[in-house]
Amino acid sequence: MQYLQKIFLISVLFSSMLFCQNSSVSTTALPGKDFPKLDFEKKAQFRVYFPDAQSVTLEGGDGMKNIKSTASKDKDGFWNISTSPLEIGFHYYWLNVDGKRVNDPDTQLYFGYGQPTSGIEVPSGEDFFFEKNVKHGQIIEDGFNSRITKGKRNFKVYLPPGYGSEKLPVLYLYHGTGEDITGWERQGHIAWILDTLLAERKAEKMIVVMDYGVALNPEEEKLADNSSKTVISSRNLDKIFIEELVPYVEKKYKTNGKKAITGLSRGSYQAMLIGVSHPEMFTAIGSFSPVIYGGTEDEPFKELPVDHLLKSRKKPYFFVGIGEKEEARFFGFNEILHDFFTQNNYPYTSYRSAGTYHEWLTWRRCLYEFAQQIFR
Repeated sequence: MQYLQKIFLISVLFSSMLFCQNSSVSTTALPGKDFPKLDFEKKAQFRVYFPDAQSVTLEGGDGMKNIKSTASKDKDGFWNISTSPLEIGFHYYWLNVDGKRVNDPDTQLYFGYGQPTSGIEVPSGEDFFFEKNVKHGQIIEDGFNSRITKGKRNFKVYLPPGYGSEKLPVLYLYHGTGEDITGWERQGHIAWILDTLLAERKAEKMIVVMDYGVALNPEEEKLADNSSKTVISSRNLDKIFIEELVPYVEKKYKTNGKKAITGLSRGSYQAMLIGVSHPEMFTAIGSFSPVIYGGTEDEPFKELPVDHLLKSRKKPYFFVGIGEKEEARFFGFNEILHDFFTQNNYPYTSYRSAGTYHEWLTWRRCLYEFAQQIFR
């Protein structure tokens, strides 16, 4: 029996040593932390200190729903969690500690699912969203008091390298449900994506306005959280865009009048609503992981006036992108848009992100593709 126990302990030790030798710390780990780690098979290992916990399990967002994990507590009070191979991309995750949701103390926090949430980056072999040795733009914070929502509205602005010497077009960009204006900067790495595209002359210089995707006055905030509330918020966002945001941006920044608009998930609907309601304003409209609110089976575009595109003399470029592994409902919305454009012979680009879910690698890839096509 003792012999078997020794063999078991030696095998565990050997496996741990092998993991360490062939693993790397996630780029989302806090400085100086050794976990979470990923090995060459994309299996992850977490080590968290919860000495009084009776149970610790790993939970996560869309790209981690099919992941299997095991957890064990050592004599020092650390919980060691190992997983099956993870999917590529950036994933939100958290720990269930005795029934309570807790973030991993070893990682940076990102605003997702309506609260600060841990994240892990699983390499896909791409580097288009990495920081490169090129000239860098800057992201600044801005805002104004809105008459429509009766409060302060904050947003972020990307200014490209060398901003100030010429007037530039503006891309207006929206985030998804449960996220905020930090999403495109932190999870999306928009500055690094655009810095590199500009350095490689694959995209035109542009200003990017990352607007907040909720627009409700104090009374509307009290409404139940459902699709009807989202439609109201999106209508308000359209008013804010036309009456407040664009006038503010064009007065303060050096713009040339050209505009494009896009967003992800809920933000895709908001970008489409604003874009198709005012097609003469835009050179391009994008929809990343499309969502359509307020429609019915017989009238899918009940709250989204896409027919304005057909009546407009100006035909903005339209881009529709989706992750290969997204849920069926997103592919349903995607199909509705494809059918509309095909049946009406409206030119558009269809993009599918290989191997990704309803997550940030899908949207980074969509932005990378979209940004190269606009303002040409």
